[in-house]
Amino acid sequence: MEQTWGALAVAVVGVIGTLGAALLTQSRADRLKRHELEATARQQREDRAHAEQVRQHENRLVARRELIDLRRACYISLNTTARQYQTAQINLMHALRARDDTETQACVEQLEARRLVFRDSYAEAQMIAAGAVLTDARAASRQLNKAYGLLKRMVAGGHPDTIELDALETETEKSSALLSHLRAAMHHDLGVDEGSEE
Repeated sequence: MEQTWGALAVAVVGVIGTLGAALLTQSRADRLKRHELEATARQQREDRAHAEQVRQHENRLVARRELIDLRRACYISLNTTARQYQTAQINLMHALRARDDTETQACVEQLEARRLVFRDSYAEAQMIAAGAVLTDARAASRQLNKAYGLLKRMVAGGHPDTIELDALETETEKSSALLSHLRAAMHHDLGVDEGSEE
């Protein structure tokens, strides 16, 4: 009987060992599978976070490019209209020097039209331009308007004398210098090579 009990004990231990080994193997396989799933989920979260960072970076780059394009268009308009406004002032100054009333009247009309276009372009720049550019634009606008005021007084007063016209020419030269500073500020803001300036 002892042998039967001994054999039974050995068989029970063998069965328990076999079942225990299977349970232990299954438990380890489940734990390994859980770790794999957690690692996969973590990697997916990291990939999504990285993709979101890349998307946000690309969106910032697109927004920056759009802002630069918007500023470039604004600066082109501001530069063009400011130069046309100044050219109209110079044309009127020359007509006043020549004492040509017909030419003077045509130049006055052109000056008024150019002033209005410049005013609109300047108003747009006030909403779009960078701070440094706006500071230079404000100075150039004031100077151009100062010369405009002198011209309007001269036209209203009839034929100006040489001293008045020379003073106007000095104001026009100041306008040119301020417009040059404005262009340099616009170039700098856009990252354009400043050596390409006139």
